[in-house]
Amino acid sequence: MVEELKIENLSLDSLKYLKFERVGAGNDVALITLNRPQALNALCRELMVELSDLVLKIDSDSSFKVIVLTGSEKAFAAGADIKQMSELEFTDLLTGSYFQSWDTISKIRKPIIAAVNGFALGGGTELALMCDIVYAGEKAIFGQPEVTIGTIPGLGGTQRWPRFANKSVAMEVCLTGDKFNAVEAKTIGLVSKIFPVAELVQETIKLADRIAKNSPIIVQTVKKSVNLAYETTLAQGLQSEQHLFQQTFATNDRKEGMKSFAEKRQPNWTSS
Repeated sequence: MVEELKIENLSLDSLKYLKFERVGAGNDVALITLNRPQALNALCRELMVELSDLVLKIDSDSSFKVIVLTGSEKAFAAGADIKQMSELEFTDLLTGSYFQSWDTISKIRKPIIAAVNGFALGGGTELALMCDIVYAGEKAIFGQPEVTIGTIPGLGGTQRWPRFANKSVAMEVCLTGDKFNAVEAKTIGLVSKIFPVAELVQETIKLADRIAKNSPIIVQTVKKSVNLAYETTLAQGLQSEQHLFQQTFATNDRKEGMKSFAEKRQPNWTSS
């Protein structure tokens, strides 16, 4: 079932580069579609500001449990808008706010799943890297071609690739600018699963539904804990995980989860 997504102070008419819908079995999944077809969803500043504003509003709306981010069958996002970026100078980037909201996706508390069809190059690959889970269509193409146009990845590519794969893969991806397909992306750890192009978004929504069935507060705690593995040493991460685990015992959802398991019934989450 698909319903129009309504968020306070945000109307469909205000969106120029995005589409969004309320989807999923529980109508609690936000489906965001990049919608700049004439440029293969190239990431211009206006699109990224719009995306940042939208995900922040969804993140603060308790009626949504999971976010799915996708593009078209032809392109998830073909990269940053090079025409727009070519006009920038060093001082524009140093003193301006061109990239200020481009990494908002990585700061959202709710799970974000990327459904990648077609081209996901440069900033498109980096946008997928910011998401929590990546599903890909069988014709998806990834790559970090920045080195071939005289610059480097600037949205986390050189930093997230070593964490997703390893140093050797990160160096090869970023130093060559070579493109690679969905199977290769799965082999090196960027993609979880691959689906036929036409089935990708619905399969991603099914995954979102499975996540949405769980306690929102616990889901967000899991996300926080897993992300710590990329930001801390193992000893620090284990200590933080233990603290977060202990904190779940102060929640009603932990009590309800264990009680419902013992009583062989579905839990009634209150997210408290």
